[in-house]
Amino acid sequence: MTDQRIEGAADTLKGEAQSGLGRMTGDSKLQFEGKFNEYKGKARDAYGRVIDGLDGLVEKAPAQYHESARKGLDFARRKPLLTTGIVAGLAILLGGVGRRR
Repeated sequence: MTDQRIEGAADTLKGEAQSGLGRMTGDSKLQFEGKFNEYKGKARDAYGRVIDGLDGLVEKAPAQYHESARKGLDFARRKPLLTTGIVAGLAILLGGVGRRR
């Protein structure tokens, strides 16, 4: 289990508690912050699951690619937002290239 999944679960629980407290007290700002933290936690947990899945794929890759793949996964673990941005940018570029044909 990666740090992202642990932090994601903690953020989700924190968000649920904040949201519930906001509902009980009628504080819409606290309720909003709670929902935001809840969704942030779920996103972080999903990211951690993807990283865990990719870690399993590294083991199945040819031996010559293990080192490079591990470096890439270590980068993704240290910089999740940057990695997400890079992947999203590549998806947009590749989607645009596919439509032109």
